[in-house]
Amino acid sequence: MDYKQYIADVPDFPIKDVLFRDITPLMANGEAFASACDEIIAFAKAKGADIVAGPESRGFIFGCPVAAALKIGFVPIRKPGKLPRETISQTYELEYGTNTLCMHKDAIKPGMKVIIIDDLLATGGTIKASIDLVEKSGGIVVGLAFLIELTDLKGRELLKGYDLFTIIKY
Repeated sequence: MDYKQYIADVPDFPIKDVLFRDITPLMANGEAFASACDEIIAFAKAKGADIVAGPESRGFIFGCPVAAALKIGFVPIRKPGKLPRETISQTYELEYGTNTLCMHKDAIKPGMKVIIIDDLLATGGTIKASIDLVEKSGGIVVGLAFLIELTDLKGRELLKGYDLFTIIKY
């Protein structure tokens, strides 16, 4: 399937000179969305994942259907103050400043095989922080899956050593 036909290019969003890749047309098309999820499901199944993790919020959009299809759990990775129980956190660098992600402390048991899913790989900072959270918990990251990879931003380089699957590359 030509998934790019379901991605809308939005110039100057959220700021001038940024070309935003809008996935909502793909999500609105049941056949395209199901097909993309099926590709990620096949990857996760081949990796033998015990559980899926995904950063908010678009990691939830693709991670939850994959987890449900495989009949395994889903672990949300969120911004501070969004999870109700005890959490662990990971702070990471942005181009200007820092950001922090959190995960429930008991969400991943030592030795669990985890696949991390998000909609888009850009610089890799969010996913690297997600990896760090999983590994702090004793989880084993067996794969990373994305709908889109923005190759010019070189996020793949930050994630060397991890099995990475992307459906669309720009």
